[in-house]
Amino acid sequence: MQDREALRWEALHWKEDGQSRQCRWHSESRPQPPARVMVVDDRLPADRAWQLACEGTALLWRGDYHNARQLLQAMGRRAERSLGKRAGKAGAGSAPAVFPEAFHQHRMQQAQRARTLGMVLVELQPGGELGLPRAPQLAPVLEAAFGAAAPELLADGLVLSLRELLGLIGAWQWQRKGVWIDALGAAIHPCYGVFSPLRGEYLELIARQPLSAAASTLALDVGTGSGVIAAVLARRGVGRVLATDLSPRALACAAANLARLELVDRVELLAADLFPAEVSGLPLIVCNPPWLPAKPSSTIEQAVYDPDSRMLRAFLAGVGARLSADGEAWLILSDLAEHLGLRSREQLLGWIAAGGLQVRSRADIRPRHGKGQDRADPLHAARANEVTSLWCLSRS
Repeated sequence: MQDREALRWEALHWKEDGQSRQCRWHSESRPQPPARVMVVDDRLPADRAWQLACEGTALLWRGDYHNARQLLQAMGRRAERSLGKRAGKAGAGSAPAVFPEAFHQHRMQQAQRARTLGMVLVELQPGGELGLPRAPQLAPVLEAAFGAAAPELLADGLVLSLRELLGLIGAWQWQRKGVWIDALGAAIHPCYGVFSPLRGEYLELIARQPLSAAASTLALDVGTGSGVIAAVLARRGVGRVLATDLSPRALACAAANLARLELVDRVELLAADLFPAEVSGLPLIVCNPPWLPAKPSSTIEQAVYDPDSRMLRAFLAGVGARLSADGEAWLILSDLAEHLGLRSREQLLGWIAAGGLQVRSRADIRPRHGKGQDRADPLHAARANEVTSLWCLSRS
């Protein structure tokens, strides 16, 4: 799932029982370990923990595992109250959110919240045991996240945030349970670090878009992730699907899903940056790029945030050269970035034209996720108007 090159390792230093200690530090979003570390246990009150974390002091937990989870939850409530107070200072009945400023402020607040809650740390013993009272068995969780590299990576132990460990456990549970996909009539099992297809409306667009006779023979899925789009195309009857991704995690996850769906003989996975080398004349190319032009703060966010729309622009600039004369490119894209003031429709249409492409048709669908109805969400004004589209493009 994850090779050694993908992990960022630094040493975390602290003092405990009068001795200087150090251990490998692991974080997918924070490569540098905290500079100040305090060893704490069940006696630490939540208010004090929140104060120390806000001041930049990491808390290395030596108490009960479930008490650590409760402490983190209590700190999370304090974070929400802190954000609520800031919003309250703006005053009820104040002017509507102005984008993109409101979006950037929201991102900064979420990043600060994540950094503060990430200050509660736990130490995995050599071999991966947590070594805390009432701690769960982590062997299957760590094996799922780190794959064959787990024994070597965990040989000397490591320290990570409790929040990240809970993310590992949650991802493992999702991987076991799977996400039901109506367009497949089956479940997709997302792996740690691979985006989960919880929002299924874009898959509905792909499932009902008319397929030409030529497209039924061969298609390319660019940035396959969990393999869900490749699987939908294969289940629709496309004879051969090529699916690319640069992430070893994604390729391994897609391979597992395709094997579970018995589609291995129909889908070929390729490690490639967007388009496979020396492949052209394709009747159908499908891409669901990250929807928001912003900087991701973690590996999993790379499926949502794409700085300066790099992947989207690269796809539009290069897809025409890979299409057959009458081929189609299906671009799956939300217009949320437009409502947030991060990208205009004119920019998108300009990139399409600059790539030597024209719009054949566009199919739209309204998202069904709860945030679109949550008026307490600071981005509600934009989410409430969001539309997800399948842009059917062809060479000009």
